[in-house]
Amino acid sequence: MTKSRIRSVLLGSLLTVLVPLGAYWYLKSNGYNGRVPLPKHYGIAKIVDVKKGDNVVKDTLYRVLQDLRLVNQLGDSVSLNSDLKGKMLIVNFFFTNCTTICPVMSHNMQKLVKALKKEDSILQFISISVDPENDSVPRLRDYANRLDVNHDTWYFMTGNKSAIYNYARTELELKVPQAPKEGNDFIHPEQFVLIDKYRNIRGYYNGLDSNKVRQCAEDVAYLMVEKNSEHERKK
Repeated sequence: MTKSRIRSVLLGSLLTVLVPLGAYWYLKSNGYNGRVPLPKHYGIAKIVDVKKGDNVVKDTLYRVLQDLRLVNQLGDSVSLNSDLKGKMLIVNFFFTNCTTICPVMSHNMQKLVKALKKEDSILQFISISVDPENDSVPRLRDYANRLDVNHDTWYFMTGNKSAIYNYARTELELKVPQAPKEGNDFIHPEQFVLIDKYRNIRGYYNGLDSNKVRQCAEDVAYLMVEKNSEHERKK
């Protein structure tokens, strides 16, 4: 990455502090009526016929993410679905020895955490190591401490290598090359992935692009007022 690109990303990321969470309060106070476009769903599971009155219409059902259990920087075993039930997730991938794009992505995630800190009861930040064999719990905790994070709000996670790569490829549908057998030349996706409380994917955002990161924060605000009637009936 060129110095000019990094400088542009870091400068622009300051804008995420000014995330328009006012959109959430505006929608709530004025009565959300569905006319504001919500973040779209990704991952179609199937299309079914639904009867509405005398008519039969097509309805799209979206795939619900399978669970993944990992260990965070505090040594706690955490299920992304069960233990974080009811929370939205913002997920990205990294490794602690990364000196290229990871610091920029972590910096932008920090901006998101600060901008959305009042929503930590319904939002969890997740950074998953693509080098779990080397990124031990103490190493993750040291990495988190250097970023001065709230350990309850932002998890840095490690676990079974195959499960992590399968989750990235199969569940999140990201392009994740296999880790090298030797050295630290890991390649991981640059995206932040927004997952709603129903475990549907709602957005992919380039973690190096401040405008995309800001869009992620805006989408979180809109999802706060969303009601998914199908999921609510199943609760």
